[in-house]
Amino acid sequence: MSELTFEQMLEESLKTIHAGEVVEGTVIDVKPEEVILNIGYKSDGILTRNEYTNDPSVDMTAVVKTGDKMEVKVLKVNDGEGQVILSYKRLAADRGNKRIEEAYNNHEVLTAKVTQVLDGGLSVVVDEVRIFIPASLVSDTYEKDLNKYAGQDIEFVISEYNPKRRRYIGDRKQLIVAKKAELQKELLERIHEGDVVEGTVKNVTDFGAFIDLGGADGLLHISEMSWGRVEHPKKVFKVGDQVTVQIKEINGSKIALSMKFDDANPWKTAAEKYAVGNVVTGRVARMTDFGAFIELEPGIDALLHVSQIAKEHVDKPSDVLKAGEEITAKVVDFNEEDKKISLSIKAMLAPEPKEVKEEAPVQEESDADVVSVDIDAVIAKQKAEEDSAE
Repeated sequence: MSELTFEQMLEESLKTIHAGEVVEGTVIDVKPEEVILNIGYKSDGILTRNEYTNDPSVDMTAVVKTGDKMEVKVLKVNDGEGQVILSYKRLAADRGNKRIEEAYNNHEVLTAKVTQVLDGGLSVVVDEVRIFIPASLVSDTYEKDLNKYAGQDIEFVISEYNPKRRRYIGDRKQLIVAKKAELQKELLERIHEGDVVEGTVKNVTDFGAFIDLGGADGLLHISEMSWGRVEHPKKVFKVGDQVTVQIKEINGSKIALSMKFDDANPWKTAAEKYAVGNVVTGRVARMTDFGAFIELEPGIDALLHVSQIAKEHVDKPSDVLKAGEEITAKVVDFNEEDKKISLSIKAMLAPEPKEVKEEAPVQEESDADVVSVDIDAVIAKQKAEEDSAE
């Protein structure tokens, strides 16, 4: 290549450039906050960090090196000190606009790092185009603190594209909703009633716990947490616990769960343990005016009728018994089909000696006094009264 003539060199030195023009330059010096470029003009060009990227944390010495060729856009031919002010990000943004437009039209999923966490949402940058993701579109659930997303790469789609107003809105929520719907469909195709599955406690309420099954949530109602009595779900579970549950029922997208596994059902051995005539020990669980319910073991309660508490007349159980007290009684009735057991303390007491008389014997008051009471109905009524009182 022949050397430039004096005339050619003079012509180059008098070369003019204009604001808005795109030129190519060669990096001749790099500092943390700016780059100097030879753009073939009488003055070198200055490219500041603010005009290189929208990321304020970038160190220019880490991304640009001497000798690099760069296309830049001229902002000012003379900044007042004879220097040419250049921009890389605006040229990139011009090209990025087209990229964002294509992504918007094609519903393309974009990935970008969160550069800023703002009061109302997140800011990400794609090809030097700043995109705002409102807090309401960050997730499918309310996010009180968005700081956890700072510096993270997140996926989103462009839900609004308005280059004239420089308004670019991203939406991450719809991707999460779509992904969950896909996982839910896969889960519902895979599971069946009766299956035993693993899950994670997602939320605990007064009436039960919601278990994440990996695609959908199932409800573990308080009544299905144990064969025994559960005072409150929060005393049994906390968020994040890993649990093994059984699919009790699937109704559309609703999944009912249970931890009352059949092999742990206390009624399987109840017929032998609580046969009529057996003497058993239990704890007073609760009382009504007509009797006390005795917990023989978790999942099995028996009724001790007020008439069976003592030989003497008892007005109400609370006159003689107290909650939590341990008592010993005899089984006087066992109904496996209805899962009902009746107890009697009175039946354990030795009968008083009777005088022999010639007149016709007087029929004694039945010692069995096995009262037919719907235990389940009583428990349900008492539970309803307790709930209304709360």
